[in-house]
Amino acid sequence: MSGPRPAITTVLFDMDGLLLDTESLYTVAQQQIVGGFGKTFTWELKAKMMGQKALAAAQILVDDLQLHEQITPEAFLKEREEVLDVLFATCSLMPGVDRLIRHLHKHGVPIAVATSSHQRHFDLKTSSHKELFSLFTHIITGDQVVKGKPDPEIFLKAAATFAGPGGSPAAPAPSQCLVFEDAPSGLQAAIAAGMPCVMVPDPNLDRALCQGADEIIGSIADWDPSKWGLPAFDA
Repeated sequence: MSGPRPAITTVLFDMDGLLLDTESLYTVAQQQIVGGFGKTFTWELKAKMMGQKALAAAQILVDDLQLHEQITPEAFLKEREEVLDVLFATCSLMPGVDRLIRHLHKHGVPIAVATSSHQRHFDLKTSSHKELFSLFTHIITGDQVVKGKPDPEIFLKAAATFAGPGGSPAAPAPSQCLVFEDAPSGLQAAIAAGMPCVMVPDPNLDRALCQGADEIIGSIADWDPSKWGLPAFDA
């Protein structure tokens, strides 16, 4: 980005594909279902669905693959749910996540998760990582908001939730919240919220879809918090 970076006090994280390696599990489940109809779940379709709430994402899939005669978005989600219930408990942390979350927590930096996943899926996905996720000040899930990304509601709600009873301490201003995202819809939500955004895109994602990000990195393991005025990693 050009010019001085804003003073960051708070960090907000997406979850799927950013903190947890769940995107590969979605790919496996979705290909298993659409393959039964002779279709292929492509990366291009995956990129369109990333970051969307479940029903909206399923509608995109049905429309894109022209499956209107074979399956409804609701039926697709029901079938996918059965496959994912088994897969989600196996998901692992993405590289660098454990180190960064523990570092920010150690230094008292307020951190929150803002995920499109609903609470039940969140619980399944984090079942092997409960201690780490307990370090977040709070978690906002997709069933706590009306509008999904790219609408800014989830990030604005995550920021507002830092405010204590009676508004003290005050919630951070949007410009003080740094968002980490891997999905184009999440990037657009951060921009709409007035929050700077670090994109950690999948290597397959068209970099044109990262336009507007304040920083683009290959992995959270590569990120230097000191560049944003946050405490540096211990030497």
